[in-house]
Amino acid sequence: MKILALETSGTVAGAALVEDEMILSEFILNNKLTHSQTVMPLVDEILRRAETDISEVDYFACSRGPGSFTGLRIGAATAKGFGLSLNKPVIGVPTLDALAYGVFNNDKIICPIIDARRSEVYTGFYSWENGKLAKLCENEALHIDEVLRRAAEYNKEVIFIGDGIKVHKETILQNNKFFVAPPSCNMPRAGSVASLAREMILSGNINKLEIEYLRKPQAERERLEKEKEV
Repeated sequence: MKILALETSGTVAGAALVEDEMILSEFILNNKLTHSQTVMPLVDEILRRAETDISEVDYFACSRGPGSFTGLRIGAATAKGFGLSLNKPVIGVPTLDALAYGVFNNDKIICPIIDARRSEVYTGFYSWENGKLAKLCENEALHIDEVLRRAAEYNKEVIFIGDGIKVHKETILQNNKFFVAPPSCNMPRAGSVASLAREMILSGNINKLEIEYLRKPQAERERLEKEKEV
């Protein structure tokens, strides 16, 4: 089983090719180029390096959010384009699930946080149970203070992961039961998206590729705020 996965939910662009339990090729790019400039070259490169034709891919997967509205749409459109042209299934993997998956079989509560600006983050809480990643609550967009309050209620050590750490690290570490993941873990990886997609396929629990925004686009929020002021 070969899976080609894309990660475009934030500033990082990633693509990975996985066959069964082995990552054949994975590229991560974190620069100022837009995903529309980087995704297709990354796909071409991982396929070339793995000496694989795209027709040999059995499934396509991508992170489905939350995250950057534009980035998510680019990733979804690319994955759907491949799936439609090759008549192959396309799987959507929640971005926060893929981030949490990067902290494997840890005994701490895992809290991925994606910066949503205005002191808010996209977040959820996870733990490992019998070798499987378990979601402890629904994903939400919350103020960082509310996230930390909820984290403290678990009365356990909590490890935070994601690009929200760059903004909120000092506040998080004020609690001696809270820890932050190193930079190498804080970028969402296409390899994790592919691995979770594989688990979904094997379990028969395949998510349709529907983007999960968690809140309205900024332009629409600003419009609604102005309407309230009138």
